[in-house]
Amino acid sequence: MKKILRTMMFVVMLITMNSCFAKTEKVPHDKVIIGTPDENYSYNDAELELMQLINNYRVSIGLNALEKVNHISNRCEEHNKYMIANNVLNHKDFASRSEDIVKVLSAKNVAENVAYNYKTSEAVLKAWLSSPGHKKNIEGKYTHFGISVSTDPATGKKYYTNIFARI
Repeated sequence: MKKILRTMMFVVMLITMNSCFAKTEKVPHDKVIIGTPDENYSYNDAELELMQLINNYRVSIGLNALEKVNHISNRCEEHNKYMIANNVLNHKDFASRSEDIVKVLSAKNVAENVAYNYKTSEAVLKAWLSSPGHKKNIEGKYTHFGISVSTDPATGKKYYTNIFARI
């Protein structure tokens, strides 16, 4: 029964995602990358700064600060590597990343923000807060998050992926 409810919750979550997300696609189970909750992640200064800015914003409007989770940040970094390799900005395979976070961390809800070519953490946060869908994710009822800020070595431009989870 618990497995059925979790599956139903995941389907409902995918259906109710806001316009910030790409269309979800049916992901074969064997394509889902399953990690472990105790993964290591080495945060760079931009990532730590952006996490602090997001938490400062949340606290300033009466919300809880989010706890960083290495597992989630690893999924963010994987997506940044994909976007850099393919020279795209999108949410492709978000369903797969979300399913992984639900399975590994028992998350109840998952959301994702992506951005490209912002020079500072302040600039990307300002852009996300100016977008209703991204702002909704930042202000959502989440408890944990992960982030990756990666620089394309060929262009020097930054890619941002931020995933939120309610655990």
